[in-house]
Amino acid sequence: MSDSGTSGTTRKHTALPKARILIEALPWLTRHHGKIVVIKFGGNAMVNEELKAAFAQDVVFLRHAGLKPVVVHGGGPQISAALDRHGIVSEFKAGLRVTTEDAMDVVRMVLAGQVQRELVGLLNQHGPFAVGLTGEDAHTMTAVKHQPEIDGALVDIGRVGEITAIDTGAIEALLADGRIPVVSSIARGQDDGHVYNINADTAAAALAAALGAETLMVLTDVEGLYEDWPNSDEVISRLTASQLEKLLPELSSGMVPKMEGCLHAVRGGVTTARVIDGRVQHSILLEIFTDEGIGTMVVPDPAEGEQS
Repeated sequence: MSDSGTSGTTRKHTALPKARILIEALPWLTRHHGKIVVIKFGGNAMVNEELKAAFAQDVVFLRHAGLKPVVVHGGGPQISAALDRHGIVSEFKAGLRVTTEDAMDVVRMVLAGQVQRELVGLLNQHGPFAVGLTGEDAHTMTAVKHQPEIDGALVDIGRVGEITAIDTGAIEALLADGRIPVVSSIARGQDDGHVYNINADTAAAALAAALGAETLMVLTDVEGLYEDWPNSDEVISRLTASQLEKLLPELSSGMVPKMEGCLHAVRGGVTTARVIDGRVQHSILLEIFTDEGIGTMVVPDPAEGEQS
């Protein structure tokens, strides 16, 4: 047999696994085609250059595969670094950043002027897709002042907001035009004209519900929700809204807004909400287009008579 024949055979064999991977994705492509996917970008994926680049590729892939991705982001590490540079001390109460008026100016500048710009730039290396906006734009997010309860008393943590209304008009117009909206988690006050810092997990969940999204995906720095942390690193791969509600009081403070967001999303009509490990390159594609999936998926409670 000639050399060229041998190399041709070898090439066919090495290409076959790629074809199998594509075929495995087919039912998932069919199921998700034309559907909105809201992705909360955060954690390590936000600061590691390779993970950032892989995230941008994944989101653009979703767009080319016929899905409608919407990205929501916060910027905890970048905000803390900028506040340090401005000589403003970072303080947290009830897991939320105390946001003074001076701090809010910095938060707004970092989210809309730095984190969002970088993300839009990464996505637009692949085509004219990403458009950045904040919750302030076109009344996308409206909020009132949020006062958490600590030891039975309401505590003032400054310009931290609780979403009261979502207007999806601007985002839906961008999606209809084939764009990828990139939304910073800042909201305009409902009746005081102030600007509020919104927890990005909460903002992503509220947007997913308002948009009637198929899926909410929350990138985090753990593999998912652990069965019995710290005694075991077994990840719960799937649970219903009611099962999650029972677990909430036992969760670590960092996971609470993420899992509360997932609960809010599925109770608000989102088909599935998932917490996935943003430290794994291409974790979004692995979760959406493979049979195994990774992370923890939250689904609505089954209707009467259905099996969960």
